[in-house]
Amino acid sequence: MCKRRGTRFGGTVVAVTFLVLVALMATAGPGRMPALQAAEVEPAPPEGQTYTGAKDCASCHFKQYMSWKKTKHAKTFDLLSTKYQADANCVKCHATGFAEATGFKDLTSTPNLVGTSCEACHGPGSKHAEIAKGFGKEKLTAAQEKTVRDSIWMMTPKNVCVECHKVEAHGESSTPAELRTKK
Repeated sequence: MCKRRGTRFGGTVVAVTFLVLVALMATAGPGRMPALQAAEVEPAPPEGQTYTGAKDCASCHFKQYMSWKKTKHAKTFDLLSTKYQADANCVKCHATGFAEATGFKDLTSTPNLVGTSCEACHGPGSKHAEIAKGFGKEKLTAAQEKTVRDSIWMMTPKNVCVECHKVEAHGESSTPAELRTKK
């Protein structure tokens, strides 16, 4: 690890690494970087999806769900005192799908959408669940697996991380001073 962070040396390393990666991507021919090519042609999921909540995702993605349950993202809503659980500036990052038609409304009517869950990054998943459950427990063919995968974003096209982690991106924190933790 470089101990000279923040110096010109550290900036040079980042710049050179970036240039090398760009050069590798530019020279890669068809079939040499399949993951990158697949990301470029990811189709948009079906329109009209609704938010379902992480427990619905767990019916197929149990291992991922259990892993997520141990993260800070799963507990983001719990960090809010009652005073802030209805504050739009807070719940947009501490709940899933806030300000969307089928997203988080309040703790009483949409308790399944508290926390920063699967659909915060992958988008609403109702049709994904419907399509996947249609196959039951059978082993999927490659075509069936593609159909299921294409029914939800691998990662939504917008930079969802920066929407909430603004301070890391040189923005001002909208977190009330009494709720900020010292690092």
